[in-house]
Amino acid sequence: MTEPTNPAMQTVLVDESLEFTLIDLSHACDAHPDQLIALVHESVLSPWGPGPDQWRFDGTALARAGAALRLVRDLHLNMAGVALALDLIDEINALKARLHRLGVR
Repeated sequence: MTEPTNPAMQTVLVDESLEFTLIDLSHACDAHPDQLIALVHESVLSPWGPGPDQWRFDGTALARAGAALRLVRDLHLNMAGVALALDLIDEINALKARLHRLGVR
C-alpha cells in the first residue's frame, strides 16, 4: 500500500443523516464555536434552529467546516475569502459533474 501523496489531504465520510450541535461540531472539528458561528454568518454552514444554542448541523457540515478551517489555517483566508473559495469549489464540482453526465472528459 502506498502513502498518500499529500498527507494534509484527508477524506471524511459521514452519514448525512447525523446531526451535530454547535458544541458537537466544534469538538469534531477541533475548532472554537466562535469560528463555526463566523462560518454560519458567512453562509458557509447552514444550520437549522433559532440560534446557536439550538442549532443543528447535518453530517455534511463536518466535511465543509473542516475544509473551511483548513483554508483559514493553510492559506490564511478570512471568512469572506473562505466563503468565496468554497462557492467556487462547489461550482467547479457541479460543472465537472455536468460534463461527466454529458460524457465529456
